[in-house]
Amino acid sequence: MRFANNPKIEEKIKVVYEEYERYYTEKTKGSKDLYERALRLFPAGVTYSIRFFHPYPLYIVKAMSTRIWDVDGNEYIDFWMGHGVHLLGHLHRVVVDAVKEVLERGTHLGFEHPYVVEYAELLTKIVPGLESIRFTNSGTEANMYAVRLARAYTGRKYIVKIEGGWHGAVDSLLYMVRRFNGTPESAGLLEDYIKYTIVVPFNDVEILEKILKEYEVAAVILEPVMGAAGCIEPDKGYLKEVRRLVDEKSSLLIFDEVITGFRLAPGGAQEYYGVKADIVIYGKALGGGVGSVGAIGGRSDIMELLNHIKKKPRELVFHGGTFAANPVVTSAGYAMVKYLAEHKELYEKSNNIWSWFRRKVEEKCSEYSIDCWATGEGSLTGIHFTKKKPRNARQAEEYRWSTLIERALHLYSRVHGLLYISETKPHFLPSLIHSREEVEKLLEVFENFLSIISAN
Repeated sequence: MRFANNPKIEEKIKVVYEEYERYYTEKTKGSKDLYERALRLFPAGVTYSIRFFHPYPLYIVKAMSTRIWDVDGNEYIDFWMGHGVHLLGHLHRVVVDAVKEVLERGTHLGFEHPYVVEYAELLTKIVPGLESIRFTNSGTEANMYAVRLARAYTGRKYIVKIEGGWHGAVDSLLYMVRRFNGTPESAGLLEDYIKYTIVVPFNDVEILEKILKEYEVAAVILEPVMGAAGCIEPDKGYLKEVRRLVDEKSSLLIFDEVITGFRLAPGGAQEYYGVKADIVIYGKALGGGVGSVGAIGGRSDIMELLNHIKKKPRELVFHGGTFAANPVVTSAGYAMVKYLAEHKELYEKSNNIWSWFRRKVEEKCSEYSIDCWATGEGSLTGIHFTKKKPRNARQAEEYRWSTLIERALHLYSRVHGLLYISETKPHFLPSLIHSREEVEKLLEVFENFLSIISAN
């Protein structure tokens, strides 16, 4: 008997949750005290909503390699890695050494510097189709500029995004991420902001083709592997079909590689899948994990719209940012990317480990007769407690059969020394240096959780 929609399993999950909430509060008294102080200072007591989990978040004070420690001295295997920025783990020597060297010469110079030139030269060598690049202060900014560039280059208004796709807080893209009712994702956003945004499901070529025939589309923007939707990978050939359809209609293809960039391969998803985008977006890991950073790049004829020397004011696409390409993040990013490009064996090892993990997760789910599935590509991995295996974001939500199991698994994992985000959709953004033993520990905890909730 499967457990989906079974009232008895829901009651069992509730009992497990309440039991482990007691264990959690016993071992994290320091975090509880800090959270009570934080509630008086920040809305919801946190600096970013996804960092909250019930009954209160942990407060981390130390990190090293694949481990982190909270204020109470509890050690955890970190499967979140600073929101995915630490591809080489916390405080990797090549990144730390690069930061130390540049800090002795200044933190923020406010002028052009050689570090960014060296980094850009490296990126254009290893990333397919990256002919020109500009740095930003975040992935959100990069997405904003990419949309602006696409509209300016094509002279068209409409942008097609993927349902459930997360592109930061850009007004025109903060739409149909988790709310699938056709309204903006946030209060304070006018309907006009999404007037020219069209949403299509991931892994559905037919609907995309229909939309491209009906509208004059400037660009299709997508995550090659969907991140916030739970690390859902593209169907075989999907990205190549998107590329073909976009070319037929003279639209542009934008890859948001804030998460997949440098993770799937040194050249990101473009290298991994063999599909080139016209514009590529970077963030997170681009700065080696030491600061906020982003970038837009791609074809030089598109990027030339940012050239204020050659373009008239009406033709120019504005771009700027006080801390854009500051020497600390560019030096750290350069060191990390250079190391990754020189140690490609890390990808093969990591990808094999996580591919094994996803297979074992589904085997264990079947063994315990629980409806759950693993999705992902490379090290990107998600677990879905759904009636069917989801191929897009809407299915990942609508196929869910429990309202509590993800939160219970998150709490159970915390108590057993594993940490990730979020408690509503288990997905992992690990480093490329996590060991087989650490991933086996994750599987062991997951299996024990299944065993407990399925016990009579």
